Amino acid sequence: MWKGRFTEETHEAVRRFTQSLDVDWRLAAADIRGSVAHVRMLAHIGLLTSEEARTLEEHLFAIGRDIDAGILVPKESLEDVHMNIEAALIERCGSLGAKLHAGRSRNDQVATTMRLFLREALLDAWGHLEILLETLQQKAGEHCDVVVPGYTHLQQAQPISMGQYWMAYFWAFLRDAERLLAAYHSCDVCPLGAGALAGSTLPLDREFTARDLGFSRITENSMDSVAQRDYLLDVHYFFVSFGLHASRLAEDLIIYSSTEFGWIELPDAFCTGSSIMPQKKNPDVLELLRGRAGQFVGHMTDLMVSVKGLPLTYNRDLQEDKRGLWASFEAYFQILSVLPNLLARVGVSAEKARRGFSDGFIFATDVAEYLVGRGIPFREAHEKVGRLVRWCVEEKRALTGLSPDEWRRLLPEAEADLPGLLVPETSVKRRKTLGGTSPEQVRWQQEQGMNALNGLRETFRGKKEILSGK
Repeated sequence: MWKGRFTEETHEAVRRFTQSLDVDWRLAAADIRGSVAHVRMLAHIGLLTSEEARTLEEHLFAIGRDIDAGILVPKESLEDVHMNIEAALIERCGSLGAKLHAGRSRNDQVATTMRLFLREALLDAWGHLEILLETLQQKAGEHCDVVVPGYTHLQQAQPISMGQYWMAYFWAFLRDAERLLAAYHSCDVCPLGAGALAGSTLPLDREFTARDLGFSRITENSMDSVAQRDYLLDVHYFFVSFGLHASRLAEDLIIYSSTEFGWIELPDAFCTGSSIMPQKKNPDVLELLRGRAGQFVGHMTDLMVSVKGLPLTYNRDLQEDKRGLWASFEAYFQILSVLPNLLARVGVSAEKARRGFSDGFIFATDVAEYLVGRGIPFREAHEKVGRLVRWCVEEKRALTGLSPDEWRRLLPEAEADLPGLLVPETSVKRRKTLGGTSPEQVRWQQEQGMNALNGLRETFRGKKEILSGK
């Protein structure tokens, strides 16, 4: 490729070290599609005849079919997918094939190919995330009226609807879907025509190729076009955010299914046993999920460290930008191959959850707010209820087990209606603030959530239609 400048052949060890076929061969279809658009543009501006363009396009698609069939095997000596395809084209078309690279550098070619590939890959990622969101919606409806303890600091805080719990993760993963869409928009920019870094003296029509490839816009600066990897960082951040949420969900379910909690029931088909302890039911799937989620952070950090000190514009370090990205895609799809199915079969034992309410302390805030409703300043009410709880602890009494006389003595402001309010279902139903935990509000959240989900579906469907037409 560059033998005109060099007096020695590239050392075999260098060829092995610098090749990237192990990571970029999967980009073949995207690279061919970008090349076809480039050919069409060259014909559009008069650098190729219509017959030459038609011949090149036909051979490019034929090369793609041969790659799919395993007929065309890449050569390591040609370094990467881009040079292998170009060499195959020259082999078939002779000097005509050598015209393909006019006005194009591997720098803008790689950037374009990656964006073409990622648009398709991110739409696939959306399809899997959509299933998870649907599953969480279903679980919220299934457990809307089931009351479980809610926690802060992993200490019992207030009773909640289990539907509220599932919807909390629905909203978290819905935000991830919005980040996925943002990553898609970041990739939906055409850098083709930026050349090595400074554009071209040829009269390239960048808008033409962008339209042909279905990009929404073109990059604005040729140097930035080939140097920046922000769009990859945006994809990585989507994975990181998704991984953090998936890991927290896994941690919750691991804890709540333990003997000490015991009110979450994991499906046997998604657990494992012990080689020595016959009684064990281990949440290995959730533990592995929690472990793999950490990879996302590592891969994003890897790219950030790589780009933080690079001078403009292109540097070969950027060839390594794909390894961690492919690993993140793989981990993402692995997680979503099991997580929705596992969640669909998670059971909740309302009876075991109710054991957590036995001392009644989880209703302390209800009592304080009851007093506020009778005109007592909240801080004063908080102190009064705190003293009441301390008395119950010292006397080993349940807050919900006090007699009417004890209520009158310990909390004179309490009236006869208060004990009846300290019931899990009643406590939850009374929390009707927008977004609160009452079944009524959970159903409202479900409605809002479905509206948002349907909106994203329409948006992603539109993206798919644009790409299918290209």
